[in-house]
Amino acid sequence: MAPITGTVIFLFVAPGIVAGLIPYWISGWQVGPALGGIEPLRWLGVLVLLLGAVLLAETFARFALVGRGTPAPVYPTETLVVTGSYRFVRNPMYVAVVALILGQGLLFGSLAVLAYGAAIWLIVHLFVIGYEEPTLARSFGAQYERYRANVRRWIPRLTPWNPEQ
Repeated sequence: MAPITGTVIFLFVAPGIVAGLIPYWISGWQVGPALGGIEPLRWLGVLVLLLGAVLLAETFARFALVGRGTPAPVYPTETLVVTGSYRFVRNPMYVAVVALILGQGLLFGSLAVLAYGAAIWLIVHLFVIGYEEPTLARSFGAQYERYRANVRRWIPRLTPWNPEQ
């Protein structure tokens, strides 16, 4: 039960603030003119938001139920999670958070939210390279190195990686 509770708390604290509260502070969630006057960008924003929300829910559930831990570094997973969306990209949780932010930027026509999304991606990228990947390599050794060699950090594979092969 602890992994589920911890994961739900972390979901509201981290992505809730980063992808919800701060974009709200920036945009007021007010719909402005479509970026560049291109109305379909607004609908693209809705699609990106929906996909980001589904991906975020899937990744958080997978951490709690499969990894038996949380995304929080203080209570990490017991096992390396390489199933579901993790078969396509190594960092789907971060991809989901950035998608939520960028989707809002497109929906609300907010360049400031889009810039914030780019800044968050850069911060996350530096965190992944500087902390997360070395920590996973130490924690999971050859299993992580094999996963890392087969699944890209940010750009999804077109076909899912099969850890059994």
